[in-house]
Amino acid sequence: MAAPSQPQKSTYDVIVIGAGIQGSFTAYHLAQRHKDTLLLEQFLLPHSRGSSHGQSRVIRSAYPQEYYSRMMPESFRLWQQLEAETGTTLYRQTGLVLLGPPGEPVLEACRRNLGVEFLDAAALAQRFPGFRLQDGQVAVLDSTAGVLFADRALRAVQEVFRRHGGTLRDGEKVLRIEPGATVTVTTTAGVYKAPRLIITAGAWAGAFVEQLGLRLPLQPLRIDVCYWREKQPGSAGLGSVSPCFLTLGLSQAPHGIYGLPSIEYPGLMKVCHHHGTPTDPEKRDQTPSSAPRPDISILSSFISSYLPGLETQPAVMETCLYTNTPDEDFILDRHPKFSNIVIGAGFSGHGFKLSPVVGKLLCELSLGEQPSYNMAHFAITRFPGVLGAA
Repeated sequence: MAAPSQPQKSTYDVIVIGAGIQGSFTAYHLAQRHKDTLLLEQFLLPHSRGSSHGQSRVIRSAYPQEYYSRMMPESFRLWQQLEAETGTTLYRQTGLVLLGPPGEPVLEACRRNLGVEFLDAAALAQRFPGFRLQDGQVAVLDSTAGVLFADRALRAVQEVFRRHGGTLRDGEKVLRIEPGATVTVTTTAGVYKAPRLIITAGAWAGAFVEQLGLRLPLQPLRIDVCYWREKQPGSAGLGSVSPCFLTLGLSQAPHGIYGLPSIEYPGLMKVCHHHGTPTDPEKRDQTPSSAPRPDISILSSFISSYLPGLETQPAVMETCLYTNTPDEDFILDRHPKFSNIVIGAGFSGHGFKLSPVVGKLLCELSLGEQPSYNMAHFAITRFPGVLGAA
């Protein structure tokens, strides 16, 4: 970050708006390509207002969609590269259990992409005594999966970005974007110009692109992040060696439930509903504590059936933001009218693990290069009628 006494530079090769994990990795790749890059963040860092805070995220190879599963080997490799660059541990391998009813198509697609066999209730209980499958249900084990240390990862990628000459300015809210051959970005602290702009503003991305004549179907959701106490600390196989898990196709939890072992808080397991309540990101923390939280009853019921070693009421509750698209695929594309403006948005609660590759793709799009992967599933044009009057 620029010191207050330094003269403020105003012209860059690229400007990136939003210093969450996606924008930070985008800036990281640009700086490694020797592009003079400005990374802007509206809040003072570190903060918990967006989607990249907190101590942990799941990383997994298991995806039903081949276009994501093809990206995961490179994502793992880039995470390891960042660990080596910073001398910091960012990943703990725990494995991931995917569980659901037999014949569930998403579960079957994950199993097929992993190239593994199903586990029945007895086999799962033998390996992980803390899990109790219901009659007839099956599980798939992704042994590559584990936990990313999210806060630590965000600091690490920003550190390398600055080490490569990048400029990170936090506490600067973007007020206006003026497109053109040179894009002008006005913030609360200055005016910056660059021939290329990348918008990775999370739940605020929709408002930014509306300034540029785009109406993207982005829905910010307020997510309850819940931690559940072990009845007996270290009991029932729920200690730090237990795996992450993800449910698929359960009738009582159609959006899925995921969990991580007791890493963040000793004796507390993170178990969350992969869904939330529509929210305005500016008002997320104004939700009254008395507001109904249907996700908690869904989680309590699940825990009593599947994780009997946990108490059935959360010991700690925090919040996070998802920004979902209707199909829950990312938006990674150039603006259809202003080709020097690139948009990365709609990560739909599953983008953190893929952020090293997402950053690389947004970098390639911005530099006019052929992207490393097929981008058809991430195109803005898959949504009809998004281009309005600028």
